[in-house]
Amino acid sequence: MLSTKPCFLSSISVNLVLIGSMRSLNSSLISCSDAHSPQKLGREVCVFDTEMNYKAMFEAIKTKDKSKFLYTVEFYPEEGKYHYDGHRKCNVSWKPKQTKANKEICSVCGKKVTVGVMSRVDDLADREEGVVPQNAIPFKSMIPLQEIIAEVRKRGVNTKGVQEEYFKLIGQFGSEFKILLDTPIADLPGDIGGAVEKVRAGKVKIEPGYDGEFGVVGI
Repeated sequence: MLSTKPCFLSSISVNLVLIGSMRSLNSSLISCSDAHSPQKLGREVCVFDTEMNYKAMFEAIKTKDKSKFLYTVEFYPEEGKYHYDGHRKCNVSWKPKQTKANKEICSVCGKKVTVGVMSRVDDLADREEGVVPQNAIPFKSMIPLQEIIAEVRKRGVNTKGVQEEYFKLIGQFGSEFKILLDTPIADLPGDIGGAVEKVRAGKVKIEPGYDGEFGVVGI
């Protein structure tokens, strides 16, 4: 049954690729950052080219007008603590098909595994995995700039050097989103520019989270 609702709010646990496997969620998807902590604000957003008022933005969402509702910016859902199924203590991390093949029983300890987001998506799916509806609003997956700098510099995110470089770049280019999405790569410092280019192209390394263990997304 197709929904008649104008939109659904996707959490940080899913993105369009995951939700696209469910026909019942064919409405527009909007992404909004959670208020987890101040530095996390804005990690998921909707990007519009409309008048700055509720009516104009709502109409763009409802009609899926791609000239006005341009795209969403998404967190990598694989970073979530319960993306895959498994047992952290047993070092067992499974995709849904592996979980079903093992009847949700850990192959190491013999106890029931913790079932994650992907298994729930698989249960609800009525299309092939990876299907993106033809009229869907595009999305872009980003890694926060502080995390990019930290990985390039091989330092912690909250270290003085990473924070100083982060705010220096913000001061130079105006905003984190401008750096991540729009600034020409050639204008960015060489190693940082190279890392941002990889993120824009989706050339990232992903280790999905499971059973309370955060996933890792790196360059």
